Amino acid sequence: MAMNDVRGIQSQGTIATVKHYAANNQEIDRSTINELIDERTLHEIYLPGYEAGVRQGHSGAVMCAKNQVNGAFSCQSPELLQNILRDAWGFDGFVMSDFNSCHNTVLCANNGMELELPVSAFFSAASLKTALAAGTVTQATIDEHVFRILRTLIRFGVFDRPQTMTPIDATGHGAVSRDIAQQAAVLLKNNASALPLDAKSLHSVAVVGPYAGAAHTGGGGSSHVLPLYTVSPVAGIQNRVGPDVTVRYAEGIGTGGPPAVPATALNPPGQPTVHGLLGEYFPNPTLSGTPQLTRVDEQVNFNFGSGEPAPELPVDNFSVRWTGTVTPPVAGDYVLGMTSDDGSRLFIDDRLVVDNWGTHTATTATATVHLDAGPHNVRIEYFDGTGGASASFGWLPPGVLNDALQAAVDAAKASDVAIVMVGDNESEGRDRPSLALSVGQDELVRAVVAANPRTIVVVKSGAPVLMPWVDQVPAILETWYPGEEDGNVVASLLFGDVNPSGKLPITFPKAGGDVPANTPAQYPGVNGVATYSEGVFVGYRHYDAHGIEPLFPFGYGLSYTSFRLRHLAVEREDGQVEVQVDVTNTGARTGAQVVQVYVGHPADTAVPEPPHQLGGVLKVTLRPGQSQHVTIRLPARAFAYWDATKPAFVVPDGTYRVFAGSSSRDLPLSASVRLRGVRA
Repeated sequence: MAMNDVRGIQSQGTIATVKHYAANNQEIDRSTINELIDERTLHEIYLPGYEAGVRQGHSGAVMCAKNQVNGAFSCQSPELLQNILRDAWGFDGFVMSDFNSCHNTVLCANNGMELELPVSAFFSAASLKTALAAGTVTQATIDEHVFRILRTLIRFGVFDRPQTMTPIDATGHGAVSRDIAQQAAVLLKNNASALPLDAKSLHSVAVVGPYAGAAHTGGGGSSHVLPLYTVSPVAGIQNRVGPDVTVRYAEGIGTGGPPAVPATALNPPGQPTVHGLLGEYFPNPTLSGTPQLTRVDEQVNFNFGSGEPAPELPVDNFSVRWTGTVTPPVAGDYVLGMTSDDGSRLFIDDRLVVDNWGTHTATTATATVHLDAGPHNVRIEYFDGTGGASASFGWLPPGVLNDALQAAVDAAKASDVAIVMVGDNESEGRDRPSLALSVGQDELVRAVVAANPRTIVVVKSGAPVLMPWVDQVPAILETWYPGEEDGNVVASLLFGDVNPSGKLPITFPKAGGDVPANTPAQYPGVNGVATYSEGVFVGYRHYDAHGIEPLFPFGYGLSYTSFRLRHLAVEREDGQVEVQVDVTNTGARTGAQVVQVYVGHPADTAVPEPPHQLGGVLKVTLRPGQSQHVTIRLPARAFAYWDATKPAFVVPDGTYRVFAGSSSRDLPLSASVRLRGVRA
């Protein structure tokens, strides 16, 4: 993918920049985090994408990352920039920094970085002259950097043509966007052929959820762009079903959190006749030292705005701890929520139940918690950084729906079918606090399916999400971030104009604790260090090696038709392994299947290996009853591991198992092939 992406960009005379090199894997402490990654893991897991973009794609530029790798900042690392990028991969373009990622003039200049962004601070004329005068950077080094930049610009003809703005073909680009999103969508569940829907048999459709009213065009940060047009899901579905079918829309989730817990349910510590919670206000954001102010607050429902919470406290960088008890009016499952700007945490009986910690604008986090009758200890921690400040502790008692959720339930009850659209909005600069859907989306799905069992869930996420309601709904469609054509994309898939053919490029776990990096030392790190102790056992390799059952496995994806693979044959061919298999469409609709080939290493391989690893894929489109004989060629690298003693990729001598199927957990065919040990 990286290779073809680079080639496509550069075919238009534009320089493609491969970034952020390397292992730019978290946003928390992204400018300082030191990632400890062993050599084998670095070369097998975190470098191949960059390598493909550079060696096969011939990218003109590389952007070095903010983070440290093994003790060296990426933009100052001789191992990354010189030994690997230039010496091993033969990169002859120029290296630019991510914003504010150069920290030392001499180290950046001598170790391979050409261009500092966003402005020249360490690479300013004054800084470089000082280094020249001190003899820590030579004129030859500076000349080489200039040469690399100019050579790349000349290679791409930048000086040979006028740099003019060209009009964007919105219609043509929209068609491409629609096709990409349709092919990327993954059908995760489809019990009793709940999909595709038949518009001719419907009188009404409920379209609900926070991602139903507007197109989800992408996440935030540097990748965010303003589209020339958008098609909302409501509009796309209405256009598809026509004017004779009623489409009812409800957002289902209010813009704020649950209503504030009333004072009558709250008591300060040891004061059962007083209503409210004890608030301890600190003149710092860390809840440390002696409180500057202590008082009883009837509710935790404050909007301090840009002012101070009390004259004794600063406008910014303060924190509050509220303690006491909360007594529910009835026993049952309560939706508890914290809405805050910036961070907040809610503890019930000393157990963290809502974690909304972090620097952010007003954000709601919720959890469904069973509360027995009687008082429960409650502790709320809150801090404000800079800018606005607000904090609210709210709940929805059992059987109580907020107005927005009630509107969604009413729409679902009144309709033949309900379509719930949930998801996330990932962005540069922040990490998701968990894999759970935010702001009551799980409660929305449960409420809608209880109102109408014929409920379809459309997930729009950039990564895996937890699905505690997976057994309650008949069909689930993952559409990622569909782009400007969102509404048309979703409608075409739900109503069968397009047969879903996407496969998961990631694993969806059943629980958050199932993921490979599940300790603080691994992520987000301890004392500024993230230790990649999982090694090469990431993604499906982790789940397979440890026998953990995923919710949906890597490579998985259903179709509105069915396929059968037969007659697997494996042969050595000119340093590669040629895998052949017959694919048949055994269903009643035209559809596409992605044939996946995995490799299992010999049992006596010198390093630990997962049961199998993806070696190659091929997508084939077939009419009903049609068969096709397909060939997938696996390069030597597919059988290799990184031997740090060489150092190089090596193929161990031995007998390998080759598997073919439709996901990492569905591999019905296998064969063996004997290979001699070589460097890959």
